Amino acid sequence: MTPILVFDIETVPDAAGIRRIHDVPSALTDADVLAWYGAQRRAATGGDFAPLYLQKVVAIGCALREGASLRVWSLGEIDDPEPVLIRRFFDGIERYTPQLVSWNGGSFDLPVLQHRALVHGVAAPRYWDWGDEDREFRFNNYLGRFHTRHLDVMDVLAMYQPRAYAGLDAMARLCGFPGKLGMSGSEVAAAVAAGRLADVRNYCECDVMNTYLVYQRFRLIRGELDAEAYAREISLARERLTAADAPHWRAFLAAWEAAP
Repeated sequence: MTPILVFDIETVPDAAGIRRIHDVPSALTDADVLAWYGAQRRAATGGDFAPLYLQKVVAIGCALREGASLRVWSLGEIDDPEPVLIRRFFDGIERYTPQLVSWNGGSFDLPVLQHRALVHGVAAPRYWDWGDEDREFRFNNYLGRFHTRHLDVMDVLAMYQPRAYAGLDAMARLCGFPGKLGMSGSEVAAAVAAGRLADVRNYCECDVMNTYLVYQRFRLIRGELDAEAYAREISLARERLTAADAPHWRAFLAAWEAAP
């Protein structure tokens, strides 16, 4: 079976990058730079969300289904810099050539990782193969929107129509899974600034697990899994989270148990 790698990233605005691009007085603190840039963005676009190339990656959560095993974790150590996290992600693709699965990864996560890999010079030849090295990649690679080597479940369910997009929290809850726990994406930057990166990593892992579970439901409706195989996949996920016995997984399991 091809390994399945479900992933999610968390980001904050890149203060150092803003300094490089804009003529910002050197006396300003990073907080001042971000406040100034946010005001500029609001005036120009109506919102303060930074463009994807100025999104600094602070956490990458992964769920790897390989053989009989399922592992869920955050890449790297908590104090690893951004280039290390990005390198670890693409190294995993080099090693496993996995089926990549995401929720909104085609519009956010992968473009961010691509831009930031370029900034840091992180090589990823397997990921960038359009079929020059492996002929199979000519017709199914990680870069083609309508290819399935990377499956953005949100994009597929919406038939690639942005007006039909649905949020992960809503769809996970509708399917009987826990949904988002601990915080929301809009709270990540404040949590990182407050030194709560561990909480952000846990939040990212929970998003990964929600995506993993919704993906199993997707495999069921497209006939890749029958009802019995689907039940085994869900049971395996419960077993792995129970064995992990971490506070965020206990909260996740409790919310799952309480779901209608």
